[in-house]
Parts: sequence; C-alpha cells; structure tokens
Amino acid sequence: MSKRGLLIVISGPSGAGKGTLCEKLREKNPGIKISVSVTTRPPRNGEVHGINYFFITKEEFYRLRDEDKLLEWAEVYGNFYGTLKEHVEEVLKRGEDIILEIDIQGALKIKEKCPEGVFIFIIPPTMEELKRRIKKRATETEEEILKRFQGAFRELNFVTRYNYIVINDQVDEAVKKLEAIIMAEKCRVDRNRELYLNLLKEGSSGAISTAPGIDG
Repeated sequence: MSKRGLLIVISGPSGAGKGTLCEKLREKNPGIKISVSVTTRPPRNGEVHGINYFFITKEEFYRLRDEDKLLEWAEVYGNFYGTLKEHVEEVLKRGEDIILEIDIQGALKIKEKCPEGVFIFIIPPTMEELKRRIKKRATETEEEILKRFQGAFRELNFVTRYNYIVINDQVDEAVKKLEAIIMAEKCRVDRNRELYLNLLKEGSSGAISTAPGIDG
C-alpha cells in the first residue's frame, strides 16, 4: 500500500500572495496537486473555470453542501467557497500531496477533521504592502478594498492556530521556505511509522547479529 499523501493547507489575508506562491510551488514541484475549490463568486479577469475555481451558482453550492460532498465550506464577503471531499481523498489515497489554498474559516474546519494536515499561514512583509497589492489587482471597489484590509487585521489573530508562518516578501524565497516545510513534514517520525517498524522487525529477526562486522 502506498504511503498517504500530505494534506497542505495554505491561508492568509487577501492580497498576501497565496495564489502566486501556490502556482510557483506547483511549477517547481509538478507532483504536488492543487485542489480546485468551488465558489459562487464571479470570476476575476484572467481566471479560468476548472483551473482557478469551479464557478457555480448558489443553488449548485447548496446542493453540494446538503449532500455532504464538501470537506469544508465558508461564506466570505457574501460569496460561498468550498472544497470537494471526494477529490481530495482520492489524491491522498494515491500517495500524492495536495495543496488547499483556502480561507481561514475553511482551514480551521479542516483542522478539526484532519489534524494530521500541514497548516501554513502566509503574511505580507507589512500591512502597507498588503494594501498596495489589493489595490494593484484593480478588481474591487474602494469599499471592498477597505473591507478586505480591515479583515486582514482580524485574520492575523488566527496565526497561532497554524503550524507555520511564511512571510511573502520575495516570492522565490517564500517558495523555498514552503518546500523546506514540506520536506521536514515528510521526515517526521509519526509519518514514517511503517518504515522504522520494519527496521525494528528486521533487527528482532536476527538481521543485526548476522550482519558483517557487528559481532566484532
């Protein structure tokens, strides 16, 4: 049986650059899958259905929710977002790693169901830089920009619920940190139980005493 894949949950304030980091990480590590969430919000300029999100109606979203087909879901700024349960579980069972780029509400729900996941919080170098990034997108009104900026302050209070924090100042450096986190998590003892149990089994069966050089 193949080893179960790693569930990697990435969150952070709007404008922190989560999407960019996930894309760069995926480019450097094509074996990592990125979960595509469903959402009821309209696509932004350049976003593609099935790649960035599955853009669906609220009626379709309610059906998925009521049929328990979502691993988590949340309402953010008047729109609904959710993660398809079946898709994530299939990837993990194949032994492949998968990234969920989701909001804090959804991340905390997943943490309750999947405490073995790796939870990473992305922050900007400064709040001024965060505001600049949100404005640069030119996809929200001034009122929406202010709402997101104020929301970022509240979201920072949840940092301690995550395992890691990564400052997204220089994209390449931030991606290196994400890769280091993933590598470290793969080397954790509790994720390699079968490996060391097999070594102990070999030792108890006499492999140690018969190995060259062990007895002097």
